[in-house]
Amino acid sequence: MTDVTSRRLQGTGIGRGIAVGQVLRMPDPLPEPDDTPSALTPDAEKERARASLAATAAIIRHRGERAGGSAKDVLEAQAFMAEDPTLIDDVGERLDSGKTAERAVFEAFAAFRDLLVSMGGYMGERATDLDDVSQRVVAHLRGVAAPGVPDPDFAFVLVARDLAPADTALLDLEKVLALVTSDGGPTSHTAILAREKSIVAVVGVADALDLADGTEVIVDASTGTVTVSPTDDERAQALERAEELRSARSADTGPGRLADGTEVPLLANLGSADGAEDALAKGAEGVGLFRTEFLFLDSTSAPTVDEQKAQYVRLLQAFAGKKVVVRALDAGADKPLSFLNDAPEENPALGLRGLRALRANEPILRDQLRALAAADAETDADVWVMAPMVSTVEETRYFTALARECGLKTAGVMVEVPSSALLADRILADADFASIGTNDLTQYTLAADRLLGSVASFQDPWHPAVLKLVGEVGKAGQQLGKPVGICGEAAADPLLAVVLVGLGATTLSMSPAALADVRAELARFTLDDARRFADLALSANSAIEARAAVTAASIS
Repeated sequence: MTDVTSRRLQGTGIGRGIAVGQVLRMPDPLPEPDDTPSALTPDAEKERARASLAATAAIIRHRGERAGGSAKDVLEAQAFMAEDPTLIDDVGERLDSGKTAERAVFEAFAAFRDLLVSMGGYMGERATDLDDVSQRVVAHLRGVAAPGVPDPDFAFVLVARDLAPADTALLDLEKVLALVTSDGGPTSHTAILAREKSIVAVVGVADALDLADGTEVIVDASTGTVTVSPTDDERAQALERAEELRSARSADTGPGRLADGTEVPLLANLGSADGAEDALAKGAEGVGLFRTEFLFLDSTSAPTVDEQKAQYVRLLQAFAGKKVVVRALDAGADKPLSFLNDAPEENPALGLRGLRALRANEPILRDQLRALAAADAETDADVWVMAPMVSTVEETRYFTALARECGLKTAGVMVEVPSSALLADRILADADFASIGTNDLTQYTLAADRLLGSVASFQDPWHPAVLKLVGEVGKAGQQLGKPVGICGEAAADPLLAVVLVGLGATTLSMSPAALADVRAELARFTLDDARRFADLALSANSAIEARAAVTAASIS
């Protein structure tokens, strides 16, 4: 019998999975290299540094190739850090002063890290990735294993401050039962990759690092709780629920619907046509968000109409007969493009981004819309197009008119800022549909940069202020008979997905890996249940209260 009273730690759950196992913590980082003069010549140290930087970049890139999906993109960006010319020059200057390669790399990366942190936003969030690269280079120089996920001969619950993309991407899912981190929020890289790989995870657990190796825990993503030293009854109930969840996930890949038969189409978020086969295999009923940035981000000039059309045709052919919602190029803020909007801005998240940037460069937008219309004419998919970051009625009229002029039948907008939510009835009078991007809507509503770790606790779409805005859009859609979709990370939170339907969402779009959990959760409740849960969430005073109230109601 377990004679120790269990206790619970609270964080943000990713998905609805549950796991039971013993804790194993990530090892501590390598110690800081000594600042002692090198016994080698600067040229010899430069050769050591060059070889280790190149080898580290190659290893990270290889990991990305093995991982695939969004992890590949994240790791590719990390590999580029090890090859950054400015950073390499800084290492060289430090070596010229007589430092060892280990110390020079440590100092150069630390200086670069401080610069990124001072920039804040997306660049500030990349500081964690830079730390990981630095540790890997120093480990290579020392000839020791790079810090990373432990590899014991038993299954375990991994506890860490946070995980670098290289670690999350290649977790051994036969051994890692669950993931618990002290840092991060629901839109962090760790959370996104955990969701993509269907890893049971709870992030942002304040006391996680106090857990000792070997401690038994229950990790319940559906409630965001970590039960420490569970009782026998708690363990048995958790294992039973875990088995029920596994059965539910494998039982059905059919259309999304509530228990009363209300249809809620479940769509996929995709970043390229390469993910189409996997999305369809997981039961995606179409595409709710096709991000077109992949066509532009690696280019020094905008791709031609024919180049874009070829990629759109690939996607549309894969989803013949199904709805495909394409987002016009969403550049700016964390995704600057040299040919569109690379001028420095004091606060790019509030600057020339999304439709604002496209409107300032209308030929690029026209080419994209024409390419999409041409692809639509050659395929059988139901093509919808939407503008990113629309904040006014006038912008809505501009985009929908231009889309129709270019030959597209169904044109809508993304609701990502409070102004468009509050004016949803007027915006939907002109737009054919709205799609709510909950990641940005949350950051703008709560004034908390979604890519800045220091305010990650504010980045929670369960917050009643965010849900109230979602409800405004849902109500406007119902009154005008216009579809309202959700394409942010909130749609991948199974219980929150039910709440969103209760607020008026007519479709939900998410990472394909989240489809099974959301489908199973929707099937447990009726539309009346969903509306009751929505009312409970709206009456709460915080995201924690809202989640707790709905969770309690869902299991009563």
